[in-house]
This record gives sequence, C-alpha cells and structure tokens, in this order.
Amino acid sequence: MNENQAPETPAAGVPTCYRHPGRESYIRCQRCDRSICPDCMRDAAVGFQCPSCIAEGRKSTRSGRTAYGGLRPSNAGITSMVLIGINVVVWLAMLATGGARSRLYNLLALLPEGRCVPSGQPSAYFPGISSEAVCNAAPTREWVLGVSDGAYWQLLTSAFAHVEVWHIGFNMLALWVLGPQLELAIGRARFLALYLLSALSGSALVYWVAPGAGSTLGASGAIFGLMGALLVLALKVGGQMQQLLIWIGINFVITIAIPNVSWQGHLGGFLGGVVIAAVLVWSPRPRRTLWQSLGLGAVLVVLVVAVLLRTATLA
Repeated sequence: MNENQAPETPAAGVPTCYRHPGRESYIRCQRCDRSICPDCMRDAAVGFQCPSCIAEGRKSTRSGRTAYGGLRPSNAGITSMVLIGINVVVWLAMLATGGARSRLYNLLALLPEGRCVPSGQPSAYFPGISSEAVCNAAPTREWVLGVSDGAYWQLLTSAFAHVEVWHIGFNMLALWVLGPQLELAIGRARFLALYLLSALSGSALVYWVAPGAGSTLGASGAIFGLMGALLVLALKVGGQMQQLLIWIGINFVITIAIPNVSWQGHLGGFLGGVVIAAVLVWSPRPRRTLWQSLGLGAVLVVLVVAVLLRTATLA
C-alpha cells in the first residue's frame, strides 16, 4: 500500500543550502563561503560558486570598473613600468652629464631658494651670497634658480631625479612592488593622480621645512605616498595590517637613522598618500567620480596655496 510521506528534513546541526534550506549541503561557495547544494553549484575558476556570486561577478566584469570607480586595467603594471622608465632615463642622463656635478642636477632637483655656485661646479655653492645680482657680478660665478625664484617645476621634476644607484634602485623596486597592486585596486588614472600628488605633497613639506640652501631629489615622497595609500585600502577592506604597519615603521626608522635622507619628503608624501587614498575609497558611491575629482582637486589647491604662501615668506 502506498502512503504519502513528508520530505525528510536535515538533522539538527547539519549544514543546509542557503537557497534550499531543506537540503543538506557540504559544499561552500568559494566567493561568499555559504553552503550550496548540487543544484546551486556553478563551476568557477577555482571550485564552485553560488548563482548569486556568479551573477555579481558577471555584473562586475561587464562594468569594467574597480571597486572604487576606476577603469579596470588590462595590465596593472604598465603605469608603474612607464614611471620606472622615466626615472631611469633621467638618471642615465644625469649620470652621463656628471651626476651630482651635472647641470641637470640644479635644474631638476628641488632647491627651495636660489644659490650662487662656481661656474662649472654646480654641486658647490657660496653660502654667503644670497643675491642674484651680487653673484652674477663675478664671471666665475652663476646663480642657480630655486623654487622661491620661480622654478616651480622642481617640485615635480625632483621626484624623477636620482644620482646614486642605490637610491633609484630602492625606489624603483618599491614602485614595482606597490604600483601594480594599487593600480589594480583603484584604476590607472587614479593611481597616476595618487603618485603625482603624493610627490607634490612631499615636495611641499620639503619646501616649507627643509633648509633653504639644501637640494632634495628622489621618488621617495611618491613611494611613501603609495605606502600610505596601501594602508588606507587595507583599513577600508578590513585586511591584515600588522605586517604592513611594521614594514612602514621600518622605513620611517631608516629615514631617521640614515644621514642626509629627507624625512620631510618621506613624511609629506606619506601624509599626502593617506589623504588622497581616503578621498578615493570613501567618496560616496552616487556620483563617485565627481566626488573623487572634487576631493583630488581640493588636495591640489591646498598644495598650491601652501607653496605660494611659502614663497611669500621667502620673498
């Protein structure tokens, strides 16, 4: 005799499919980690995913956007490679024309105030001469422009200039490691804005705090900006921050411990990177690109105003 029977319910404590609560399930979605039954299993690159995650993945792929609104790069390392190439070309040009004695040194390095140098010896200067007219009065001397004289390009060109091989080597290695990660997370245009604005942030603090007669060069300000940005992204996604904080701390200790290292450029770049990344990742989702553009524009305006105020104090 046939009898109608109710479907069996899983025993207590047995995992069930989140889409079909009455079915036992011992497989988890590789993306959201929820239990799924055989009918809900969809093949993925690794393991199986549930229908909801498959649909979300297709939506993200169609949009071609990163989590923070940027266009998803097909090659996340190309911008870093271009930046490395520019730094290497400038370094080779300086090396071929005399290194620290090259005229490119005084043209590209960040010099807060102009100084008087012996003709043909751009790495030396006369500390007692602070007037261009007095300096040029002698044929054996020439005046080298600083930012306060109007050489504002040095605020950016200094971030692409190096002399020592260890200096460019360390900076470019860090860029090669950090750059692709950040470009993949925020997109190419936003990554380039982060890099350049971090470099300007480091230069602005150098301009305000470093001795006026000293020159500063190197991509370290931009690199520290990338470190600050990576810290913000890790905080945003709730990632593991302990090792990252230790690594950043070690770099700041090295900055302080090694003589003639510009702590101003490193600190300024780091703070700039933190602010810029915060603008990018915490901008409201509705009209996110507009808010990010306004935020980055505000950072640029603050830097420009800071530079102009410093120039006014040196006039």
